[in-house]
Amino acid sequence: MNLFPYVIDEKYSTSVAYFSMEFAIAQALKTYSGGLGFLAGSHMRSANDRRQRTIGIGMLWSYGYYDQSRHEDSTLKIDYRRKFYYFIQETGVTVEVMINGKPVTVKAYLLPASTFDSAPVIFLTTDCFENDHLSRTISHKLYDANEETRIAQEIVLGIGGVKVLEAMGIQIDVYHMNEGHALPLVFELMKKYDDLETLKKHVVFTTHTPEMAGNEEHDVRLLDRMGFFNGISVEEVQKKLGYRDERFSLTVGALKTSKRANAVSKIHEKVANEMWKDVPDRCEIISITNAQNMRYWADKQLMSWMQEHEDYQLIGRKKHLKHKLFEEVADQTGKLFDPDVLTIVWARRFAEYKRPWLLTYDMERFKALVSNTDRPVQIIWAGKPYPLDYRAVQMFNDLVMMSKEYKNVAVLTGYELRLSKLLKQGSDLWLNTPRWGREASGTSGMSAGVNASIHFSIDDGWHAEFQKDGINSFSIPHADPSLPNEEIDRLDYLAMMDKLEKTIVPMYYDDEKAWLTIAKNGMNDILAYFSSSRMVKEYYEKMYDY
Repeated sequence: MNLFPYVIDEKYSTSVAYFSMEFAIAQALKTYSGGLGFLAGSHMRSANDRRQRTIGIGMLWSYGYYDQSRHEDSTLKIDYRRKFYYFIQETGVTVEVMINGKPVTVKAYLLPASTFDSAPVIFLTTDCFENDHLSRTISHKLYDANEETRIAQEIVLGIGGVKVLEAMGIQIDVYHMNEGHALPLVFELMKKYDDLETLKKHVVFTTHTPEMAGNEEHDVRLLDRMGFFNGISVEEVQKKLGYRDERFSLTVGALKTSKRANAVSKIHEKVANEMWKDVPDRCEIISITNAQNMRYWADKQLMSWMQEHEDYQLIGRKKHLKHKLFEEVADQTGKLFDPDVLTIVWARRFAEYKRPWLLTYDMERFKALVSNTDRPVQIIWAGKPYPLDYRAVQMFNDLVMMSKEYKNVAVLTGYELRLSKLLKQGSDLWLNTPRWGREASGTSGMSAGVNASIHFSIDDGWHAEFQKDGINSFSIPHADPSLPNEEIDRLDYLAMMDKLEKTIVPMYYDDEKAWLTIAKNGMNDILAYFSSSRMVKEYYEKMYDY
C-alpha cells in the first residue's frame, strides 16, 4: 500500500511510525484533548510539508475527549456524543491483542495524507461488532478515568499499532513514542528484537511534562495481568530492563528501551534530566523544542501584509480578525467586544499549575483593571479542564461566575481547533502564567505570536528561548522556585500586574508604533525558529537517524 501521495525527500527516507494517544489534525476529527494533540497535529502537517516518510498511529475515539458546553447557569457541562467520520477509509485490516486474558479485535482506519495535507495517520478502534460491549468501550473515551481501561488503551495503541503496521506490510525503521502511552509496543517488538540493545536502535521517546500526573505509574502485577507486557513474565521484564520497582513507571520503561529521548524545551531538558537522574541505564535526554505548523495556524493575509505592506493595513487586518473572534464572544455570552480595545486572552488546558486565575489574585486590582474607561481592556478565558479534575473544573466555573459581572470579561466553551485559531488570530496579548519549571514547553503562544498577538509569559518553556523582553514579547520574571507556592503566586502576580499596568496597557494606547514593532519582531522570530518545519527536521537529524 502506497500511503504517500508525494515523493519522499531522500534526506527523510528513514521510515518512522509516530505513536500518539491524540492528534489534533482537523476540527472535524475529535481525536485530541489539548496541547499534546495540537503538537502531534503540527508534527503530521510538517512531516507532509517536508515530504518525510512518517506515519502517525493513533486511536479513533468514538466519543472524543468530551464536548464542552454549558448548564443553564453558564457553568461547565461535560457531554459525550458519538462521533462519525466519512472522510477516513477502512483498510480492511484487523488484528488481535490480548487484554486481561482474552482476545480483543483491533480495527484499523486510514486518514489519507491528502485529506488534510498531513502525514498519513492510521487510527485504531476496538468499537467494532467483533468485540463484546466491554471491549468496545476501550476506544470510547480519550483518557478514560478507569485505570484498567487506560492500560487497555495503551495496549491497543502500542501492541495493536505494531501488529497493524505488520499486517499492512509497512516496514518501519524507527518507532517514536510521543509520551509513554505507547510503551507496550516495545514488548511486541521484543518478538523481533530479542536483544535489548538491538531493540533500542529502533525506538525513540519524547517526554512532554514534568508533572507526575503525566508520567503514569501502575502496579506491575496489574500491568502483567492486563497484558501490558505482551506475555513476557514480570520477572523477565525486570531482568531485561533492570527495573524491579513494584510501581512501574511508563516514563522509566521508555527511557530504558529507547536509543534516545528528548525533552521539549531547553529548560525542560534540565528538569527532565534532574527528574530521572537516578534511573540506571537510561538513554540520553536531549532537547528538541516544540513548535507549531504555521501553514495551519497563521492568517495568510496578516503574514503577507506584515512583510510587504504599510502598518495601517496590518492594523486593519488585525481588527478584522478581532471582529471574527468577537462574533463568537457575542454568540456565546451576549457581550459585544470592541476591536479598538486591548484584548487579553488566556487559553489552554485548565490545570492548577497553569494558574488560569492569576489575573484575579487580587480582585480589587482586577476590578480596577477591567473598569478603567481611559485605557480599557477586554479579557477572554478558554480551555478544557480534565473532567475528573474537580479543582480545575471549579476554577473554570469560578471564572464563569465572576465574568457575569463585567461586560468586557468572557469565558468561552468549545476550546478545540476552530476556537483556538479564532483566539490566536483575534487576541492582542496572549497570557501564559504557569509556575516556573512546570511548563515543559507550551506552544499556544507560538501560533498566537505569528498572528501579531504579543506573548506575555512567565519566562519558562519555549518562551525562555524566544523572549527578548520589550523587543519581541513581554516577560514575567519568575519568583524563586524554592519558595512555597503561595509566595511564588504572590510574587509572580505582582510582577505580572506591574508589567501589565505600567508598560503594556500604556504602550498599546499611547505608542502604536512601538506595539507594532514588538508584534512584528515576535512574528519574525517565531517564524525563524518556532515553526514545526524546523522541529521535524531536528527529529530526523537528532533522533531517527542518530
